[in-house]
Amino acid sequence: MTTTQRPETTVDIKLTDDAASQVKGFMQQEEVPVDSAGLRVQVIPGGCSGFQYRLNVEERPFDDDFVLDIKGLRVFVDAFSAQYLNGVTIDYVTTMQGSGFTFDNPNATGGCGCGSSFTV
Repeated sequence: MTTTQRPETTVDIKLTDDAASQVKGFMQQEEVPVDSAGLRVQVIPGGCSGFQYRLNVEERPFDDDFVLDIKGLRVFVDAFSAQYLNGVTIDYVTTMQGSGFTFDNPNATGGCGCGSSFTV
């Protein structure tokens, strides 16, 4: 994995094989340009605990994004989100209740029952 570095800031995100496979499937369905497209991993204010995760397939990164190469996928992270995502592992799980992406975030100090928002 390569990480784009900016002064005093790095970001290290891990995708499980299941998560990477799901993202690649979404990208094929969306028919985005594989040479420039990637997965945007973002933290935004909101949710019942203060912050929430957002995942989107996007055609290209923004000029100031970190661009990571993880398991053959381009992953885009903005500087605001990077401070909350360092060390995060993203997985895709299927349970009797449904399927979806999960986040194991060592930076989180708390969360809520829904699993999609967190505090730091």
